Amino acid sequence: MKKIIVIVLLLFIPNQASAASKAPILLYHWIDEYNGYGQKELYVTPENFEKQMDFLKKNGYTLLTFERFEEIDKVNKPIFITFDDGWKDNLNALSVFKRLKEKKFAPSGTIFAISDFVGRPERLSASELKSLAHSGYFSIQSHTATHPNLTKTTNLDYELKHSKEKIEQITGKPVIALAYPYGSYNSKVVAETKKFYQYGLTTIPGPFAKKQLHDELFLLPRIYVNYSTSLKEFAQLVK
Repeated sequence: MKKIIVIVLLLFIPNQASAASKAPILLYHWIDEYNGYGQKELYVTPENFEKQMDFLKKNGYTLLTFERFEEIDKVNKPIFITFDDGWKDNLNALSVFKRLKEKKFAPSGTIFAISDFVGRPERLSASELKSLAHSGYFSIQSHTATHPNLTKTTNLDYELKHSKEKIEQITGKPVIALAYPYGSYNSKVVAETKKFYQYGLTTIPGPFAKKQLHDELFLLPRIYVNYSTSLKEFAQLVK
């Protein structure tokens, strides 16, 4: 009788895979001191970014990119670090990753670059994007060609297909994920995105959790990390 009870209980104990299917996807823009350009809350200072990444390191998180998306069921505390727009100061994140890397902690992040803005002032150059893509620390993905509201543009094919192809030419790596500018999408945008990408990212707040919903991989939520986000608040965001 006792053996039967133990077996029944084991059937209801969640395994690591089911527990790990929840994964926060963090959203950053500038990794720099605020200099008066743009929205202050979209900045995170290099010092704070390093404290946040060190928190993830000390608390056993596994940093993933979208090439490893399916590993969220297999690793401990999966989390994605994403950067929108392709700003040159994202190189500060590379420096942080290099300082924190250890045998048991391999930092990685995803930069969503705007293909037609590559090389503009304050934007990463083509050579920098290629170097980052081959550094072992970053995946370079698409944030469209010109950063329009995709629900209003008349040239979806150019924004989606051209940006993918151009970034692939720059990095020599597959582009499989798209971050919707402004987080804007509709059914048409999702349908077109599915022709070229495996994942689509919104700005819907909250962590991703597998629910087997229709198109859920093209409606991935993301969590903003802001200038004013304290380390205590950060710990709650990734909980």
